[in-house]
Amino acid sequence: MKIALPDTDGRLSDYVLTGKPIAAATLGRNPARVVYSAAHVVADPFAASDPSGRAAVDWEKTMEFRRYLAGLGLGIAEAMDTAQRGMGLDWPGALELIRRTREELPDALVANGCGTDHLDPAKVTGIDDVRRAYLEQVEAIQKVGGRLILMASRALVRVAQRPEDYIKVYSEVLAACEAPVILHWLGEMFDPQLAGYWGNGDFGPAMQTALAVINENAPKVDGIKISLLDKEKEIVMRRRLPAGVKMYTGDDFNYHELIEGDSEGFSHALLGIFDPLAPAAAYAVERLGEGDRAGFRATLDPTVPLARLIFRAPTQYYKTGVVFLAWLNGFQDHFVMLNGAQAMRPLPYFVEVFRLADQCGLLRKPELAIERMKKLLALYGA
Repeated sequence: MKIALPDTDGRLSDYVLTGKPIAAATLGRNPARVVYSAAHVVADPFAASDPSGRAAVDWEKTMEFRRYLAGLGLGIAEAMDTAQRGMGLDWPGALELIRRTREELPDALVANGCGTDHLDPAKVTGIDDVRRAYLEQVEAIQKVGGRLILMASRALVRVAQRPEDYIKVYSEVLAACEAPVILHWLGEMFDPQLAGYWGNGDFGPAMQTALAVINENAPKVDGIKISLLDKEKEIVMRRRLPAGVKMYTGDDFNYHELIEGDSEGFSHALLGIFDPLAPAAAYAVERLGEGDRAGFRATLDPTVPLARLIFRAPTQYYKTGVVFLAWLNGFQDHFVMLNGAQAMRPLPYFVEVFRLADQCGLLRKPELAIERMKKLLALYGA
């Protein structure tokens, strides 16, 4: 099979597909690593609302994709930034998503984003506003039986005056949580409004504050996900976590090394890239559980160039690549996104994503992928 693909000058040349779809595997109940896929949402392309208005979600297709992830044995990180939380999906939409996933998949491993995104950061006057906002979402999610991921707060970084403000807010919020939660440290490359989180722009002091929150509330903390795209920082913090608290890698550049681990430990996974890489993630971790480290790396290592392309700067637009691959692979019938985010990457990006996805076996229906890629090229006049 082949397709004519353009270069950056618009010149076409034949590309011959070479990839073989990754072998099917399903993770068991006790996998070698806990693996969450942060799942995207499918927009409703027929809604009359403008892209800048209220999110219109195709609930049927959105839930269908979650059933697919659960069928692979993967956990689902729900209503996170991969679902365009705070970038198209507002809090009422997020809560509806959380509720539907809970009803559709009551036995699946699901953790749900809990934040303060219903606040306007410009109107927040102090940390008590942030605390109350967190508690509002905690109560709503726990009311439907959902587990929690405490997401970073744009409002908190705006009003906190000192690291102690973070410790106070998190401690009071964690006290209201009924089960251990996952904390989320999201770097500014994903969300520029989170620069200086934990009260400091330098990693070392910021990590100390995050560790203070964890140490003071360890029974309420299942783990922490850090998304800083820096494996050395993650390893440093991983080695300082108290016993029983997990490190969940959010490093979409170095996940293969961090999940495999070293002589002193390893990271579990909570990754946006494990939405398009779901079959590779399931197969690789299944191999790791069998003691086949070589098979684990042979599966995940070839996916890294694709992941680094999808998450290239500006990193917050990685969702465009995620949904593009969902469309190519037939999980949805269109390439339309909340907030018009399908337009946030250029054509050469899509061309290279197509090539790399083929080369690492992530085009599950190559004929369909070719057909849809041709439609996208025609839209661009190629």
